Formats: sequence, C-alpha cells, structure tokens
Amino acid sequence: MKYDVVIIGAGVIGSCIARELSKYDVKALVLEKASDVCEGTSKANSGIVHAGFDAKSGTKKAFFNVEGCKKMPALSKELDFAYKNNGSLVLCFSEDDIPKLEELKKRGEENGVEKLQILSKEELLKKEPALSKEVVAALYAPTAGIVCPFNLTIAMAENAFVNGVEFRLNTEVKNIAKEGDSFKIETNNGTFETKAVVNAAGVYADKIHNYVCSDKLKITARKGEYCLYDKKVGNLVSSTIFQLPGAYGKGVLVTPTVHGNLLLGPTAEDIQDKEAVNTTKNGLDSLQKTAAKSVEAIPYRSVITSFAGLRAHADTDDFIIGESSVKGFYDCAGIESPGLTAAPAIGAWMAETLSKDLSLNKKENFVAKREGIKSMALASKEEKEALIKKNPLYANVICRCELVTEGEIVDAIKRPLGATTLDGVKRRTRAGMGRCQAGFCSPKTLEILARELNTDMTKITKHGEGSEFLSEHKSL
Repeated sequence: MKYDVVIIGAGVIGSCIARELSKYDVKALVLEKASDVCEGTSKANSGIVHAGFDAKSGTKKAFFNVEGCKKMPALSKELDFAYKNNGSLVLCFSEDDIPKLEELKKRGEENGVEKLQILSKEELLKKEPALSKEVVAALYAPTAGIVCPFNLTIAMAENAFVNGVEFRLNTEVKNIAKEGDSFKIETNNGTFETKAVVNAAGVYADKIHNYVCSDKLKITARKGEYCLYDKKVGNLVSSTIFQLPGAYGKGVLVTPTVHGNLLLGPTAEDIQDKEAVNTTKNGLDSLQKTAAKSVEAIPYRSVITSFAGLRAHADTDDFIIGESSVKGFYDCAGIESPGLTAAPAIGAWMAETLSKDLSLNKKENFVAKREGIKSMALASKEEKEALIKKNPLYANVICRCELVTEGEIVDAIKRPLGATTLDGVKRRTRAGMGRCQAGFCSPKTLEILARELNTDMTKITKHGEGSEFLSEHKSL
C-alpha cells in the first residue's frame, strides 16, 4: 500500500504531527509497535507545560518550548483535554544563587517567555505556605501550566484519525530501505511504501534513523522515577515547584496534577535497557529526600503508586528536527523535556514543512474540534441527570475511587481509536488510577472490554500481547 507520509511512533510527537498533517489532503499512516497510542514516554512524565526559560537561547528546545506553551490553552479547549495554567517556581536556597535565577530570567526573556519575575522569600511563603523555610528567592513563571499527558496525546491521535490519518497498532518497523523516490518500510504486519518518512520513535529514534542514514544517531534512555500521591494531599502546593536546574535537567519537582493528585519526580539516570521502566528503592528514596528540600512535611504515607518513564536524550543535547541527510526522511528525535510542551508546535512545524516539500493542499472539510469522554466525577448534578437519562450505563459506577461509570468505559472503547486494553481504558477514563490502583474495578472493566470487543476475557490484556490477565483452565 502506498502513502504520502508514514509517521513512525504514536506518542505525543507522532500524534501531534498526525493531527496537524490531517489538515491537508494527504494519504498518511502512523505505525506504532505498541497496542495503543501513548504507550511509551508520553504516558510516564510530569505533565508539565514548561514556560521556556530553561533551554539555551537559540536552540530548537527553546523555540518549540515557548511556541508549544502558547498553543496549549487554545488546544485544550479545541480538543477537550485537561489543562491548567498554574504557574511555576524555581527555588534557590542561598543568596549566592540569586544571580543564577537572574540568569534564568534573562534567558527566558531572550526565549520570548513573558511576565517572568523574581519573588522574595516573603512573597513565596505567602503564595505557597508549604515551601521550605530555607528558601531564599524564586523565579516565577506565570505562563507555565500542567496538562494531562495521556489525553493530550489521545486527543491529537483521535482528531487525526477522524480527519483521515490511518493508524496501524501492534506494528513494529523491522527495516527501511530507500528505493528511488520512495521508501519501503518492512514491519511485522507487512510492507508499506511511502514518499516521506517521519521518525518520531522516541527512545528508538536512533534505530529508525540508522536504518536509512549513514550519519548514525545515538539516543540514550534517561530514566526518571516518580511518586504519585492521593488526592487528599493534592492541594499541598498550587504551583509547579522546581529547584535550580543541574546537569541532568530541571531536577526533582513537586507539582499538583490536573486531576487533583500530587506528583514528585523525576530522578535522572542514563541506562542501556530501553524497556527498563522499573522503579527502585534507591531512586524513590533519593526522590523523596530531594523533594523535601523544596516542600516541608510531604506526606509520604499518602503515596498511591510509583512509576518510571524514559526520556530520549540525544548527544547533541538539543531536539533533532527536520529533514535528514536522506531526502524525504525526517527526524523528530531526542525529544526529551520539554518535549510534551513543545509537541503541538513541533507538529505544526513538521506538517507545514511536509506540505511544502510534498506540495500538499489544505483541506476544506477539516474537523478541528473533538469532544472528550463525559466525566461523571466532574459533571454538575444537572449534567449527571442528563447523562443518565440519555444512557443508563452512566448510573453504574465501576471505579469507586475516581467515580468512573460503565457509560464512560463503553465510550472509551467505542470512540475513534478506542481502548482495547485495561491500560487503554485507564488512560482515557481514569478507571483504576485512584487510591486502590484498580484493585476493585479491574474485573468489571475486563468484563466490559470483552463484551464490547466481542471477545473472550482471556484475550483481554493490560497493555498488549503478553500481558493477559486470565488463561483458560484445561482439565487433564
């Protein structure tokens, strides 16, 4: 089958490119080796919309960060995903470090970040009473925010799908060969031919790049561990709290989430295994010790889960974006933090670049808006009554911790690029993300998945083949 563009990777970068590209008359395909979109780095990060003061001026990180931050509020309304403009603080704990805050402020202003200011200790403690009394000053960035990373990614992918982009999940790229003016992409599910390839494969972007290009690329997986806290302590801070950044990035943060939890993380450890998303005692101990420098009395007994994600670090220490040494092959590689923030801007830039290179025309019938899954937990009394009247399944609560109903789960399964796994339902509805971490709702969610997908429960997985919950018992 022949395409104009094939995008490799259905994380936030690939999904944003697909959505922006779907504004054009184009035959486009997204290949993803996992069973769902948002299965890699995009599902395991801080969910921070960075203001853009940290990246070195003149870099792609700086440019796309600031542009992405500007796009996020309008996009969240257009595509119906959770976003909050809560602002961020970068703390320092010594008078000697205040010049470093001034440097960050100056860099941010050079990058185009607006309204940056240095706050005194008194101003800080008035704004955030839970901060450590050792704090001396902080850089305040009011344009920073927080976002739901899963629903940002899913919303982009769904909208791209509705606008004609094809998605092939469970499809792993095995090789790519340039043949004349096109590329042949070999996968475990057949071969695809395309005029252009966009490499958005996260920590595996070097592997995809090196299939085609003689100038080899190296991506290092940088593991970050996190602790997520119960909603009862979600209001400990209202801003995203950083410490002065170090060699491995912006350091450990303490932040509320858009769903009302408290989040600590990440650690930073370069590793060889690009599938190693396990947490460690040393990592989590280090995380909590470092976070305690920023915020006093963090209630460690309120942790409901821990997790780890892998950031794609390039040796260039900058995003690698644009056409490679091979005509028609485009990289979006090394997209580590602030990649989530930058993704909408990267998507728009890449789509515009492809439209010029391939002489694509804008669509007249592009569907810009997307409606998310209705949440009973967030609905008013009147909205709840209306939902139940329309569909009685909204009266049947499946996940008690997050108040997720059967109606929401069925919607998650039936909508464009719908959920086929327990994790897919969880990311779309939050069923299983609460205090009991799916201890009570999993069996019922499995039943609903099997029923709606018209399959046996033994076929339902957590996150794709090899993660089945049940097996058939055969008598001897």
